[in-house]
Amino acid sequence: MVSRSKKVTLAVGLVAVTGMLAGCSGGDTGGGGGGGSTDAATTITFVGYGGDGQQAQIDAWQTPYTEAHPNVTFVNTSPPDVAQVKAQVESGSVQWDVMATAPYAAQQNCDTLFEPLDLSGIDQSDLVEGTVGKCYLGNWINATPIAYRTDAFPAGQGPKTVQDFFDKEKFPGQRGIVTNLQNGILEYPLLADGVKPDDLYPLDVDRSLEKLDSIRDVTTFAPNVGALQQAVQGNQVDMFLLPDSRLVPLLKGGMDITVVWDETVASLNAFAVPKGSPNKAAAEQFISSVVEPEQVAKISELLGVAPVNKSAKPQLDEFTKQVEVYGPANTGGTVLQDVDWYAENFNDVSNKLTTWLNG
Repeated sequence: MVSRSKKVTLAVGLVAVTGMLAGCSGGDTGGGGGGGSTDAATTITFVGYGGDGQQAQIDAWQTPYTEAHPNVTFVNTSPPDVAQVKAQVESGSVQWDVMATAPYAAQQNCDTLFEPLDLSGIDQSDLVEGTVGKCYLGNWINATPIAYRTDAFPAGQGPKTVQDFFDKEKFPGQRGIVTNLQNGILEYPLLADGVKPDDLYPLDVDRSLEKLDSIRDVTTFAPNVGALQQAVQGNQVDMFLLPDSRLVPLLKGGMDITVVWDETVASLNAFAVPKGSPNKAAAEQFISSVVEPEQVAKISELLGVAPVNKSAKPQLDEFTKQVEVYGPANTGGTVLQDVDWYAENFNDVSNKLTTWLNG
């Protein structure tokens, strides 16, 4: 995927947008295969990333959905993990119904670990291009900018570029990076090593890991976004790659954080339904509701994520405006992850990164 300036519209090549335009009307999306009638009493097991982000999804999506569909209730758990899906599928005991995931993870494992979805009833005219996949539905666009604790550096002397993040001599201090592929762990090292945004894909994974080696001794590799958010709150890291949705609660909580707008990696987050879900039809109907303009606007207002429905008009506050990747705050460029490349290489890249992290 090529670099995007902050002025480029969201309509360019985005691949996965969270929901669809049918659920709140009470109509069935026609999602066949398992799960029975969507009118029957149903409990949907929803797997998210936990913390403030998952609570926002409860508030923006689940609560109004349950009000409109009294027969549906939700059980929330975390974190989402493709390995857990594989274990459930292989054991024939699938317990999850809706799972937050990278769209490319669902796409590469389509019809083996994740259900093909019948989303034909969705009006896609106002959705960002690429929102609806065969085995996923995007929910928002996440940006993972570089940021730092302002108290960790003298006023005006903090890092200002991607290269600065990798410069241990000029900018000493503990780094924090989430090991999730969606959060730029492979893109940022290549950008720091001189690769132009337009030339990132196909990713040179070996070169990226070699660059990561240069800061390995001063980096906390967090297993998930919640763990890194806690590390920031505990002043355990000085600069970090943390998603917009996790920066917002820190800013609201009074932390003095500076967001660095140089080149920023953004990605599509999505929903998928594990293969063999006992409530597939109900899951399809629910995820179809979350890309309606009102729901899209609400999640953007709560988390600062970029909307996937062009009709949504979120009213951002002083905190969410600070992380608005396609807004005036972003004075740099934006690199949107190439979902097609990741879909072809997700399993291999995941294994290579895991081996490096364990090495």
